[in-house]
Amino acid sequence: MRPTIKFAWLGLALGAVVVAVVWLRMPPAHRVMPHAAKPITDLGVTSPLNQPGGGPVPAEAYPVYSALYQRPIEEPLVFAEDSLTDVPQVNGNCLRPATQQEREMADAFVAANQQSHRWEQKFSIPQGYRLLPADEVRQAQMCLASHQSDGAACGSFRQLRYVRLLGVPGFDREHRRALVSVIKSCGRLCGSGGIFAMEQVNGTWQRSPATDFTRDCSWMY
Repeated sequence: MRPTIKFAWLGLALGAVVVAVVWLRMPPAHRVMPHAAKPITDLGVTSPLNQPGGGPVPAEAYPVYSALYQRPIEEPLVFAEDSLTDVPQVNGNCLRPATQQEREMADAFVAANQQSHRWEQKFSIPQGYRLLPADEVRQAQMCLASHQSDGAACGSFRQLRYVRLLGVPGFDREHRRALVSVIKSCGRLCGSGGIFAMEQVNGTWQRSPATDFTRDCSWMY
């Protein structure tokens, strides 16, 4: 290699070293540093749900859920006696309240479900229904998961497809809209669920149109 070319390469190398040293010695304020990802709060720790100790479900909850089952379904309708819900942690929380009314509903829903409450025979459902205490819920889930393999123990659940677990509604200030949740369990790790809004229209409860408020609050096992 000719001397002029050799010195040219040497100069370029020294220049690169000088630039690197200068950059490293610059004050931190002049550097562009990547932002650390904001940690997602574990709602199971900061706001646990379904803790024992709740009393009976408030009377105003029954018309809301009864409205969902006015049309017969092709299976026995069975509810767990103990209320139970979940709030999926999609980016921290699946609920996306955008209005004051939605924030009231979200806050009331979480507060109402911090403890598990007891449902009673107060639904108005034309086809009828059963309420199962906790031990029978577990037995029904075992029968569903095993496809009714134990005939003796599963006789009373023969036609059953799901046990439905209901959360306590969270109402807005005027109690004309509410957040509710239904989990359809077909075994310990089988089923689906969701949180959605209900509203009163001409004195009758009905499901609200889907919005971003609860759009991410559906799941499957």
